[in-house]
Amino acid sequence: GDYLVTIEEKSKATFLRAYMNWRCMSAGSSRVCVRMVGHKMEESYSEALKEQMSVVEMPLSDPPLCISCCPVNGDLLVGCKNKLVIFCLKYRVINQNLTVLDFERSLILHIDNLIPAEVAFCARHIAITTELDVLILKLELVQQSADRTEQYAQGVSAPEKAVDGGVKDESPSTHPLQLELDEFIICQKPVELLGEESKLCEIPVTLESTELPTEDTKHFQVQYLLFRRFAPGQSPFGFCEETKLHSVQLLPVYQTAYEETENKRKLLSLFCFFSLPHVGYLYSLGKLVELISTYQYSEKSEQAVLTPQFLHVITSQNLQCFTVRCSAAAARSEDPYIDTTVKACPPVTLDVCTLRMQLFIGPRAICHFKNHIVLLTKADTEDITERRKPTRRMLSRKADCIKSRTNSESEPGWNLYIINTVSTIQLYREMVEYSRTYENVKTESCIHLLSEAHLLVRAAIMDPHFLKSDEKEDLLRAFRESCAFLGDCYSRFDTKDYHLALPYYRMSGLSMTEVLKRLVSEGDEIQTYERGFIFYLTHSLNEDSNEELSKESGNKVLQILYLADPVQLPDILCSPSMRNICPLTAVKYLQKIEKMMPSVVLTLTKAFFALKMGDLAMYEHEMHSYKETTLACGFIGQPRLLQQRKEGIVTPTEFAVHLKEMQPGLLVAATVALHENSKIELEEADTFFKMLCNSSENTIPQLLVDFWEALLVVSSQKKILQELLLRVTSQYVWRISKKQLPETKPLKTTEDLINSCSHFGLIVPWIASIMSVGCSSDKDYHEDISRLQSLLCSQSISIASVLPVLEPLTEADSVGLTVRVLCNTRLGNYEEAIDQLLRRCPDAAVFYAQHELKGDSQALWWNKLLPELCKRTRLTGNDCPVLISSLKETLAIVAMELELRDFLSLLPEDGTAAFFLPHLLHCSQRKLLT
Repeated sequence: GDYLVTIEEKSKATFLRAYMNWRCMSAGSSRVCVRMVGHKMEESYSEALKEQMSVVEMPLSDPPLCISCCPVNGDLLVGCKNKLVIFCLKYRVINQNLTVLDFERSLILHIDNLIPAEVAFCARHIAITTELDVLILKLELVQQSADRTEQYAQGVSAPEKAVDGGVKDESPSTHPLQLELDEFIICQKPVELLGEESKLCEIPVTLESTELPTEDTKHFQVQYLLFRRFAPGQSPFGFCEETKLHSVQLLPVYQTAYEETENKRKLLSLFCFFSLPHVGYLYSLGKLVELISTYQYSEKSEQAVLTPQFLHVITSQNLQCFTVRCSAAAARSEDPYIDTTVKACPPVTLDVCTLRMQLFIGPRAICHFKNHIVLLTKADTEDITERRKPTRRMLSRKADCIKSRTNSESEPGWNLYIINTVSTIQLYREMVEYSRTYENVKTESCIHLLSEAHLLVRAAIMDPHFLKSDEKEDLLRAFRESCAFLGDCYSRFDTKDYHLALPYYRMSGLSMTEVLKRLVSEGDEIQTYERGFIFYLTHSLNEDSNEELSKESGNKVLQILYLADPVQLPDILCSPSMRNICPLTAVKYLQKIEKMMPSVVLTLTKAFFALKMGDLAMYEHEMHSYKETTLACGFIGQPRLLQQRKEGIVTPTEFAVHLKEMQPGLLVAATVALHENSKIELEEADTFFKMLCNSSENTIPQLLVDFWEALLVVSSQKKILQELLLRVTSQYVWRISKKQLPETKPLKTTEDLINSCSHFGLIVPWIASIMSVGCSSDKDYHEDISRLQSLLCSQSISIASVLPVLEPLTEADSVGLTVRVLCNTRLGNYEEAIDQLLRRCPDAAVFYAQHELKGDSQALWWNKLLPELCKRTRLTGNDCPVLISSLKETLAIVAMELELRDFLSLLPEDGTAAFFLPHLLHCSQRKLLT
């Protein structure tokens, strides 16, 4: 719209001209400025440029044959013999108040032996057609490097001819002698090469950059996307020479905009259309290049124009309109996961339809802009004399305003028609209205027609002008409505794609209650329901929805599903949507099913509803039908018996509350089973037990600790192991340091955990020696203390990560001492551990050394323990018998391990000989014996 480019002939010369600022001509100004491309604007012209049209001459070395403007950025592609020239659109700032448009010739594509008949240009994609060949290329930006600059300056050529490729034999250059023989006609085979294969087309392309090199100069290379060659006699109608390609077009489709602030829409998909006289082809140029639609015309076509919603084709007598599948393909490019239980879109492979066919006399050319079709016709002399008034209706039952203008001074018979197409909303409503004629017969035709209506609206929503459209809200409403209609179809009809009822109903925004009103007849007891409706019901009820059905609706759903799919009934009854169902009615249905197919899940469901009714006798009867381990595993089949989600938060059921009071072990075992089968996450279990025990956010109930301990026994998930160990350690430390007893009795003792769980180790003997001299108050917390010591004695827990958690336990008491010594031992700090014991509990030092100082650390007996005991005994004298007895035991062990000379060198010089003599004697006797 910013410029108009023409190829003009004058005095047998061909010119390429661009008309800028052409709107001022229609405003009444007659001033015209003529200049060359890149011509520097004079300051004296600056003010005049605002009110005058500029004719820009674009010189070319060869006559221009065809042109195409890029709809995305306004760049221009000009086709000449053996080459294509790209002119970049530039916005040149003259002064603060004036910016003018100009062009700069930036790139030339040299293509040998190719005379383009038509070209199309969009987003660096180029489509070229000759009479029977189509070639689609893409200019790819590349990073320039010093060693590759020369290559890009010279260009990139097509690969060498394939040795075994089917295209090789079809090239005219391989048969030069045959071309000289007039009596032969060379008919090459039709061929289609997609994606990487299209390089084999043997059409070399060389790039020549014509821009002045700057830091911002872009360098391109050529990517081949598609090559297709047709045979002259492929058409079932007409003579061979009439088979020629026409109407090549590249159509961009943009990403759906959701925010009003978005100014520039992202290009999502690109489509290419080209046509033979009797058949048209529509390709998608995404990650994959593929043919998505083929159009068969009833008559020989003259020209066609593709839009995001329709394909308009003119023949010698008609204007025809077909549906297109661009929006279906683009929707899948935008969201590859569109075909799920949440979203859906009619398939790209949906058969194309002829929407309208209108009579016109002699259509010659057609173009499209927004909601207008511009049609140029020329009636021959014989047509004028017997002219009939054509039917002028475009996509509507109501005749639109059609303007016709005839210039009597020009060649007779030319007419220009501007045809207003019907708005998307109006056409959508007509299609929906028409689809109702098929409702009672339940055919695929109804689905097809509603799918067409849906795609029509979807294409309008993807239009770049959608956000500014007056019909925006109507289109969004129509989109949801079309989804609802399609949901109805897939629910009511017996179709192989019945599962699509679910995503279409979800996209419609209808609640389950609203869907039930659409499909379930009041008081109709003999109504049958198709698979699509049952599929929608079961999936919707199996989700954690916040919608609650009324008692009547719930009973009706129970009745429907009991007849259609009784196996699903226990799951359905536990749905949050069925909270209002009568428990007695539910039990009656469950008893009917139990006769056919008894199961532990069904038994648990009956117990669940027995609790709701307050029938404890029935509850006890059901719960005693299976062993406790079987019941715990039964909850895996239906977790919602214990916990339900509301607004994403896990909440306990009445069943869980009852089990907490009466069978906490079963509750914990069931929750562990749920976690191990990925039915509940660790954080969700935390929330579940805290809500169940009415604990605050920062308080850990004993039942949750029981769950963590049980999970440590059975869990094989390494990623949560350290997390669990850290949690239970933190809780033990908190209780010990705060002198806090658990609010309920733990389900397992420390001995149970040591026997059943490898993460709880045997408590080493020297710990008992330290604890025997501890304060009596620690006995109240014996279980937590022994659990903590057992964890630290195992090799599972990471001591480095748990050290900050152990900070509250000081060395002031025996518990803190055991914890510190255990940590130092696990970290290999034996000397520090011995120092702590000698300082705080010397009588345990030898016990510790006997258990821990082995292997590489055995030398600490004589290097660390013996000197320390001697020093401390010297300082205290005979006042500390514990030190003396520890020293004697240490000497006995050292005498057994060392040579006599080494042992003698370790003894203090100021010691009493009588004290050390028995140990020296023992050491020497051991030497003599050996």
